[in-house]
Parts: sequence; structure tokens; C-alpha cells
Amino acid sequence: MDKDQGKTGGVKGYFPKSTLYVMGCTTLLCFSFGYIWNMSNGPCLDTPIKIFSTVKMIYTKPQILKPPRSDVLMMTPWFAPIVWEGTYNSEILNEQFRQRNVTVGLTVFAIKKYVVFLKTFLETAETYLMVGHRVNYYIFTDRPEEVPKVALKEGRNVVVLQVQNYPRWQEISMRRMEMLSLFSQQRFINEVSYLVCVDVDMRFNDQVGVEILSDLFGTLHPGFYTAERRSFTYEHRPASQAYVPSDEGDFYYAGGFFGGTVTEVYKLTKKCHEAIMVDKANGIEAIWQEESHLNKYFLYHKPTKILSPEYLWDDNLGRPEILKKRRFLAVPKNHAAIRNK
Repeated sequence: MDKDQGKTGGVKGYFPKSTLYVMGCTTLLCFSFGYIWNMSNGPCLDTPIKIFSTVKMIYTKPQILKPPRSDVLMMTPWFAPIVWEGTYNSEILNEQFRQRNVTVGLTVFAIKKYVVFLKTFLETAETYLMVGHRVNYYIFTDRPEEVPKVALKEGRNVVVLQVQNYPRWQEISMRRMEMLSLFSQQRFINEVSYLVCVDVDMRFNDQVGVEILSDLFGTLHPGFYTAERRSFTYEHRPASQAYVPSDEGDFYYAGGFFGGTVTEVYKLTKKCHEAIMVDKANGIEAIWQEESHLNKYFLYHKPTKILSPEYLWDDNLGRPEILKKRRFLAVPKNHAAIRNK
């Protein structure tokens, strides 16, 4: 074959121009058919992005040199936002989460006499929690027949999960991590996008919305949010799996309000439960039970978002000026009359 034949007869002389034309048309038709087939059989990584209808919103332009608040810390050293009133726009956030079609799971434990708090808890949640979004209330209880009937908005459901109780309230408290990890793996992963894990002896007092949601979030304890590290009531006994050295620690987190994606909550609760069981086998109980283990976990697995004390407050602590909202409040109670009953 003439070495110059490819210059006039086709590619390297093997295909004439007419053949190349037919091949090109065929390839184009194949790609077109493949594109149509992909579009009709669901999205793939190469599918063009669907254009969503957008909701026009009017709001003040963010000012780089004018932070919304200068009286509080709004960002951690690892770039996790700290959520305070005045630091976010709820309309923007609500639209983002609506586009993602999110369902939120809220977990509470109403063991023994703590079931008496459920009515107020659920009624106030229906008024203030995740307004406009789908919510599953997962109620862990040993008294399913005493779970009150509360009117729910569309897209909201109460799911009763029966569990056993234990003689000591400390044991009940620690077993929460076991139950949360178990149900996260077996059920929650198939039903919700995020989990919010809170105490039941509380009431919602103001809006608590999607601004709290992130891969992994914790809440600043209302009794320690201004305290120095040396004042944090971490577990300081090296023999415990919850041990935190005296020269470590970012914040002191409350055990009564944490959460994240189901996957991250599963990792957290599984790790804490395993640590609790090791302590138990060694005859050790951390100073604040599962809250101590939660703080150890958050020290080495930093939360991606932190909630200010607005999200867990006790009016016995007063009403400091920096607290613009009191969103989730402790219900006054006689602990001795409720625990171990």
C-alpha cells in the first residue's frame, strides 16, 4: 500500500471518505439513542442537570465586612458554624431542604414515668419543630399504651418503639446509645435523612428548623457555654473510655440535643455504646453516663455544626442578653419523683 494513500483516500488509507461519513452518522445516532434511553430510565452521573423551577426570594444582601453578630462566636476553629438567632436566613434554608425532599426523624425516650412529658413535648413540637417539613417522631417507651394521641400535620407521624426499662435511671440513660445505634442500622436509614436526638422532659418554645441540620451536630450545654476548659465536667479518670485529659476539650456538649445524618448518628451511638460496655465490664460508670461519652466522641470527631444554648435552655439559669431566643426549654419537675419510678 502506498504510504501516502491515507492523505487522499481516508484514515491511514484504510477507510474511504464515504465509509467515514456513514460511520460518523451511525455513531451520532447511537449517542442520541443512548442519551434518550438514559433520560427515560432515570438519571446517571452523565445526565444533564435538571433545571428546577426556582422560588424568587427577596432578602438583604450579605455584607462581608458586617457580620450579623459580633457579640458571640459564630465559627469554630475547624470551620463549623455555631447557630445563633440572627446568623441565618430561614427562608433560604427551607427552600434548600425542600428541594432535597428531606424527612427528619426525631427520637425521644419516654421510659417509666417520663411518658407524662410526651403530650406537651409533641404538641409544642407540632407548633415549632421543622414547620413545613416531614417529620417522624420515634418514641422509645416501655409503656406504649400510655403514648398520647396528638393531632399531627400532614407529613408527620408518630412511631412507637417498645423497649425494656432498667431499675436505675443511669442505666436507662446509657442504654439510649445502644437503642439508637441498633435502630439507625435496622430502620432509620431507610426512612429518614437526618436524626435529631433529644430529651423528652422538654418543650419547644420557639422555631427549631432545618438550620440545625448537618452531617453531625451537637449543642452547647447551657451551664458551661461561657466556662473555661478547666471547669468542664468531662470524665477525668484515665480508666474510663470517656476519659478526656485536663488540657483538652473545645466545648462541653449537652447529651440532650444532638444529631446528624443517620449514618453519622449510627457511628456516634455505636462508638459510645461500645465504650460504655467496656466501662461496664471494668466496673466503671462515667461521671455523666452517655453525656460523658458523647463529649469524648465530639472531641475527636468534630461536629460539622454546633447549636447555641438557644436550643437547650433552662429558665432557672436566667435570661442572658445574648440569648435572643429560648427555643427548647426544660420543663420544671421533681427529679426524685420521676426517676426510678
